[in-house]
Amino acid sequence: MYLLLPGRHHLLTRYQKEYLLRLVNMGLSEELDVFGNPLQISKHPSAIIFAVTSANHNNTRRNPLPLYQRAMMIQDFSKELNIPSFVIPIDDIGQSPNFASYTIKKIEVETELMLKLTPENTIVLCSTPVANLYLELGFKVLPVEKVPGSADSFLAKLPWEELESIVLKQKESKQNLDPACIRLWKDYGLFEKVDMLFSDSLIGDDGDLTESRDYNTYVREMDEIAELKFQETVPFLRPGRIGDIGCAVGSWIKLVCQDPKYTESDFYGVEIARHLYQLCEQRKENGEFQNPNVFFLRKNAVSGLVYPRLSMNAIHTSSLTHEIESYGDRSQLLAFIKNRFEELVYGGVWINRDVVGPEDKEKEVYVWMEEDSSTNQGFGPEKFPSFKDYLESLSTKERFFQFQQDFRKEQGYVLRTTSILVDGIEYHCMKLKDICEYISKKDYTDNWKSEMHESFCFWSFNEWKEQLESIGFKISPNSRAYRNEWLVKNRYEGKIKLFLPRIPNPKQTADLIPFDFPVTHMLMLAEK
Repeated sequence: MYLLLPGRHHLLTRYQKEYLLRLVNMGLSEELDVFGNPLQISKHPSAIIFAVTSANHNNTRRNPLPLYQRAMMIQDFSKELNIPSFVIPIDDIGQSPNFASYTIKKIEVETELMLKLTPENTIVLCSTPVANLYLELGFKVLPVEKVPGSADSFLAKLPWEELESIVLKQKESKQNLDPACIRLWKDYGLFEKVDMLFSDSLIGDDGDLTESRDYNTYVREMDEIAELKFQETVPFLRPGRIGDIGCAVGSWIKLVCQDPKYTESDFYGVEIARHLYQLCEQRKENGEFQNPNVFFLRKNAVSGLVYPRLSMNAIHTSSLTHEIESYGDRSQLLAFIKNRFEELVYGGVWINRDVVGPEDKEKEVYVWMEEDSSTNQGFGPEKFPSFKDYLESLSTKERFFQFQQDFRKEQGYVLRTTSILVDGIEYHCMKLKDICEYISKKDYTDNWKSEMHESFCFWSFNEWKEQLESIGFKISPNSRAYRNEWLVKNRYEGKIKLFLPRIPNPKQTADLIPFDFPVTHMLMLAEK
């Protein structure tokens, strides 16, 4: 008779060990199932199958340990059970009513049909609502930590509750762990790792910066601009150990690998978003990188070093630093900058390509916005198939009011404007940085909710230089702030006009001076 113990198995408890030993040594006949009824099965357990769910996820709060560490711990834990134990990886398929049947089929496949689990030869051990999925398939279920026949009474904490106790540093947090668990967690520094994961406000439970991003759109955009990033940055790249932090799907690394000057270089891509990291690994497996020395790491570059100190000749980041400021806070951005300085060798360079705020960003400007393109007819979002359709029905002016309502709302930001008539034409008076935030985001209707978190104009180019130099960087004279002329021609002109007043409280159009759209991006070359 097989015992099937499904779970994420990031830690194992003393209670689990005692429970399994009782089943192995005393048999199953007197054990009470989830309904409180005796199993009345005379057979003794012949093997234990640990179905390790979310096996393809790691380095997140929900799934801190990689599969190999969980498997090592389970094998160490199982030595005392004196029957065979099998560790079977079950990849994540999300919330699915077919999860139990998928697990059974996956076990068959992974063991090449050696283990074919049925209600006749298998007892499931489960204390969570997942038990209901196995009951529907006809399996008998033992409740393990749960009181037999009870809806919500437990004899011991569930493993996930024990992990939370560790995070909260409760007094009994480690005494309930099995010795095999404690050995692995100590040897691999997992207590410290879990503490870091749970204390990091920047990353969500599944290891992503934002839960509202459409990754299909995002990945396509990253691939489309990879050539531009490459051409702009490669003249300043140093051969040797080259890192790309926030590498998305590895497009920039792929292009650099094709340059003969970097044949002898090693590349280290870092990506925290699980979906993007998996695509990097898939691309590597497909042989898309000409240089074999390409490695991808799933690490958080904000909370600590991702490369050893004094090890990197060049570090590249693109469209990343503004996300750290936006989803984290200023202290995390400063920590990120300091970490990059520590990682570079003397003479190394950090190439940071990102959006940037205008100089004099606090000055007030008069803004005209077109309003003839509206097809909305006064309807709210609920009248449209999607929020994207609603946004695209709005004129530039109407969409601005939606932006004013949504922009960094969760952070408590208030975008203040004043409506002013000059020669009968309506202008909106606001800070230069606020209209720059709007025009940089107004066309991203696919990812509107994600974009509303992001601040582009927190620092100007000169403010960036001051911050970097205060840490010890020397700024190359090749660094520059610039305006993306494609954006100006295709997204700004005809939609927005900026003016400065010649006199206070202008009354005539002649009292307004046209003001050019300011810089949008920067290429910052910070040398150590």
